[in-house]
Amino acid sequence: MRDGRPCLGSWLSLGSPAIAELLCGLGYEFLVVDLEHTTTSLETAEAILRVIELAGAIPLVRLTDHDPGLVKRVLDAGAHGIIAPMVNSRADLERLESAMFYPPRGSRGVGLGRAQGYGGGFQSYVDGFSERAVLIPQIEHRLAAERSREILSHPSVTAYLIGPYDLSASLGVPGQLAHPEVEAAVAGVLATAKTLGVPAGYHQVEPDPVALKARISEGYQFLPFGVDFTLLRRAALAGPAAFAALPPCP
Repeated sequence: MRDGRPCLGSWLSLGSPAIAELLCGLGYEFLVVDLEHTTTSLETAEAILRVIELAGAIPLVRLTDHDPGLVKRVLDAGAHGIIAPMVNSRADLERLESAMFYPPRGSRGVGLGRAQGYGGGFQSYVDGFSERAVLIPQIEHRLAAERSREILSHPSVTAYLIGPYDLSASLGVPGQLAHPEVEAAVAGVLATAKTLGVPAGYHQVEPDPVALKARISEGYQFLPFGVDFTLLRRAALAGPAAFAALPPCP
């Protein structure tokens, strides 16, 4: 993204290290472990983060909320960064930044977990963290869309990510992603991001390659493609569809 090119990843909701390993092998550049809308435990998340990192992809976590204790724990477990839901103000973002970074920049407590080499790599972790840390606020409420300039102008923002379903719900049209009000809000945030030089992100929940190409042509760079279960569902539907198309037995 720093070079101005799109970055393709995917989304993990089923809590399976095996799925993470499979997707890394297919060329996804980052994977997001979702803790907001899943039953994935922190222990399972750490196992998945380990697989992603060892496979050479970027491991990220979508938080449950803005709890600074959770931010600290997922980073200590090896996440390179966080995606934060429902960031609706610059103050929200500043609290997240403080939870991510050690003093004097922030207030993160110091621990010696997996990320710090269990104590053997603490200094190298500290020295390199600011350079590689990823902080991505989700713009998924009408208030965030209205305040996108104050949010996206924060210097710690790596990119932003549209949450299309929650955004549509906040506008009173839940799930209607093509509604004019939703499309206008999304386009307004994108225009602001381009003005500020902030990489734009959109979660293409349904794994539609045509829609993905359209997002890229619009200027989006941070692109989670599908969710593990939508990828599975789309492939699995091919079987019943082919079976239903067979002529009836004589």
